[in-house]
Amino acid sequence: MIQIVNIDNSFDSYQRLISLYEEYKDKAFSDIHIGFYQWFAANMSAALGALLDVFTTNLNDVHFDCFNPQSIEQILLKNDFLTYYGKARAVDVNQTTIRFQKLKPTDGKYFKTYVIEELIGRAELPQMSVALKEKMIEAIYEMFVNAQIHSETEFIYTCGQFFPNKNKIEFTIVDTGIGFRNKINNRFKRSLSATQAIQWAVEDKNTTKETVSGGIGLALLKEFISMNKGRMQIVSDSGFYEFGTEGVSIKPFSGQFPGTIVNLEFCTDDNNSYALKNEININDIF
Repeated sequence: MIQIVNIDNSFDSYQRLISLYEEYKDKAFSDIHIGFYQWFAANMSAALGALLDVFTTNLNDVHFDCFNPQSIEQILLKNDFLTYYGKARAVDVNQTTIRFQKLKPTDGKYFKTYVIEELIGRAELPQMSVALKEKMIEAIYEMFVNAQIHSETEFIYTCGQFFPNKNKIEFTIVDTGIGFRNKINNRFKRSLSATQAIQWAVEDKNTTKETVSGGIGLALLKEFISMNKGRMQIVSDSGFYEFGTEGVSIKPFSGQFPGTIVNLEFCTDDNNSYALKNEININDIF
C-alpha cells in the first residue's frame, strides 16, 4: 500500500509525490492502494489528483484504504476530491475549502468564474480595490491559459484551502503537460535546465506565446505576494522555485513531476488595503 504521510506545501512533500510518481509511473493493470497518515494539506489534492489520473490512464485501479486521522477523509469529502472516486460529498460547514476541480483546457470561462467565487471573492483575503481584484483574476486566469496553450495537457487540476489557524489560503493549479523546460527550449531553441526555465517564466513579460501578449500574470502575482508576505511555489519537471518572505529558493528534485504545479499562498492576517498604482485615494500603493 502507498503511504501518503504528512503532505504539506513544502519541498520535501513535493519530493515525496514525485517519488511516488517515479515508483508507479510504469505500472499497469494493477490495483493501487493508498493510505493517508498524519496530515494532508487539502490544496495538494490538485497535485495528487493529477498523479492518480496518470496512473489510471495506464489502466490501474486506485483504492483509498486508510485515513488516519479520519479528519483527512472528511476534508477530502468536503472539497469534492473523493467525489471523483465515487464517494458522497460532505457539507463544508466552516467554508474553508476551495473545491477540487478537474477541468478541460476548454473550460476557461468556467475557471474564471470559479476563481472569482472560490478565491478572490473570499472575505478572508486582504482588502483590494475592484480594479486590483480584476487584475488578480486575470493573472490567475493567465496561468490557466498557459496550461491550456503551452502544456499540451489533457486536464487542468485546481484546488485550495483556507487554514484559519495558520492565517493562510493556499491555491494550487496543476497540469500534466510538457512543462516549462520543454516548452521554452522548444520555442527558443535553448537548453535551459528545469530550474532555469522556471526562473525565465516568472520574469515580467517573458512568454512563449507567439501571437498574443502575455507573461504578466506570474510577475503581478509575485509582486502582490511580496507585499502580502505570502509565497509562490512552482514545480515543473525536476525544478523547484519558491518566492516568499525568506527570498528565493531554487533547487532540483530527484526525479521529475509529469507537468507543472503552481501554488499561491496568501496571508489572511494582513490588515493592509491594496490598489493599483494609478488609482486615487488609496492607503497602500500597489
